[in-house]
Amino acid sequence: MPTMADVARHAGVSVATVSHVLNDTRPVLPRTRQAVLDAIEELGYTPNTLARSLVTSRTRSIGLAVSAISNPGFTELLQGVEAAALEHGYSLLIADSHDDPEHERDVGRLLHERRVDGMIVAPSANPGGLLAYLTRHRVPTVLLDRIVDTPADGSPRFDQVCAENTGPMARLVTHLAGLGHRRIALVAGLPGLSTTAERITGYRHGLASAGLPCDERLLVHGDSESAGAERATAALLSLALPPTALVTGNNAMTLGALRALRAQGLAVPDDIALCCFDDFAWADLFSPRLTAIAQPSKDIGAQAVRVLLDRLAAPDRPARTVRLPCAFVHRTSCGCADRAERPHGPPNPTAANGPSSARSESSERGTTP
Repeated sequence: MPTMADVARHAGVSVATVSHVLNDTRPVLPRTRQAVLDAIEELGYTPNTLARSLVTSRTRSIGLAVSAISNPGFTELLQGVEAAALEHGYSLLIADSHDDPEHERDVGRLLHERRVDGMIVAPSANPGGLLAYLTRHRVPTVLLDRIVDTPADGSPRFDQVCAENTGPMARLVTHLAGLGHRRIALVAGLPGLSTTAERITGYRHGLASAGLPCDERLLVHGDSESAGAERATAALLSLALPPTALVTGNNAMTLGALRALRAQGLAVPDDIALCCFDDFAWADLFSPRLTAIAQPSKDIGAQAVRVLLDRLAAPDRPARTVRLPCAFVHRTSCGCADRAERPHGPPNPTAANGPSSARSESSERGTTP
């Protein structure tokens, strides 16, 4: 196996120069750098990353701690993180925090003990233990997707990268209200998460913008997972005046809501309209096709890596929060006609969301009791 000395002889430079090229520890003339890189390529030299980390105090690795890695939303975030990390020459160590505060803290400690250069974390609803550890050990950290409250002075303690939540959720609600719905329900996520709180705020804003009261019985929690959403949706459907339209707070809860609707024999959108926050790959394959808010998940992951690298390059820079915009994906589960078939002019709410034979007009559009 070729050594650094072999590379130096082949390139006609010193071993120290090869080290500076590999570790970026001192400027090297472009033609000299290229000679070293050519020698590395021709000889098939593989740097000793452990030895390099001892020289640079960097392992060129990033720790990634997220919950529910199997969740499609987090899968896309992970893809964005991995692609950006590899682009910049970093590897990933990935751990599932299971949204459990104690496990989350242990995961953070274990990643730190493996000498990662920095961490990207999607915090749980109660991340105090982990954040205290990261602060105490001055671990460069970016919070991903979910953010934490800022101190009283208004400056964040950690760099944070997430999507816009409030405005896009309000857009779903006002769209449904524009179709004539007056009883619009929300299946919200796990209490304590910033995404949950912001989407609830958006829901309330949407109702207010449409001139609708907020009936607290129509706001339920599905705890960000399918089974919880199935239970929450069933509870909504058991109300004396059930909702005529439903918004789900993430893609996992959308699946749970659909199961509950199927169990009740209800058709979307004929019996109840449905919109979801979080688009996913097969949303366009459902019948009807799901109207959704699409988050730029891969871009969020990639941006988190770039923010972390900025932090590593300038440890004392002020922390910042970066929010990326979402897109409204207009399909047919809301009750609108397919875009390819939709006539010109505004949709007809009665035709698009006509009552089923099992419900009267008053209960279909429902006034707040």
